[in-house]
Amino acid sequence: MHKSDFQWEIEPANSLLDLKLKDTWEYRDLLMLLVRRDFVSFYKQTILGPLWFFIQPLLTTIMFTFVFGRLAGISTDGLPQPLFYMAGITAWNYFAECLTKTSTVFKDNANIFGKVYFPRLIMPLSIVVSNLVRFAVQLVLFLAVMVFYYVKDASFQPTFALALFPLIVLLMAAQGLGLGMIISAMTTKYRDLAFLVTFGVQLLMYATTVIYPLSAAPQNLKWVLEINPMTAIIETFRYGFLGAGTFSWVSLGYTTLVTGGVLIFGIVIFNKVEKNFVDTV
Repeated sequence: MHKSDFQWEIEPANSLLDLKLKDTWEYRDLLMLLVRRDFVSFYKQTILGPLWFFIQPLLTTIMFTFVFGRLAGISTDGLPQPLFYMAGITAWNYFAECLTKTSTVFKDNANIFGKVYFPRLIMPLSIVVSNLVRFAVQLVLFLAVMVFYYVKDASFQPTFALALFPLIVLLMAAQGLGLGMIISAMTTKYRDLAFLVTFGVQLLMYATTVIYPLSAAPQNLKWVLEINPMTAIIETFRYGFLGAGTFSWVSLGYTTLVTGGVLIFGIVIFNKVEKNFVDTV
């Protein structure tokens, strides 16, 4: 018998950098099945179903407009307040959902991982792709609000940065995926992290320019916002669609480098932990 005659081959433990990306591509059909499962199972027993895609950002925008716009009087760079907040919410929600749901992959799928073989990276990837559907629906809502204010002669103008939109989406997905996998790997030993993720993401939003522009931040604190890699993403998103915000190639380049590093580290540590996490979960 030749080696090629066997379907399975037992080998020594793989290298830390053996990420099995080829296996992940071969299981792409499973990826799509998991995306469909996530979408159907989440809304199957709800009354409003996919309408929650619209309801959540609308209610959040109304609340932000009332609290931060009307009561606190925070600047919105001259943009209509609902439009300003919805831009930040649309981008932030995609990143936050990718991070929070990916951060519990090992805990939520321990039974499946312990019984069936498939590239474990498929699970967090399915979360990112399924959330992309939600992001697309919320983006349509944001564009509808843009059209509404355009008809009302609101002062905003899309810019050349709109061409960077695919890169912005990729950075949001990669950053949420990378951070989520790092946290998921750590929660196999440190369970307390699972309780801190949702709260931590909410706090992180206030350290990002979701509810205020970078231009309104105090000079002595602006550097704190600038080292947050999500800040450049939110600002570029607003600048591209609405022509308001602080756009910088340097900041975007910094965000791209940080995001790439986080993603690579996340995949490596995820690959390391998935080999023996069943013993600790």
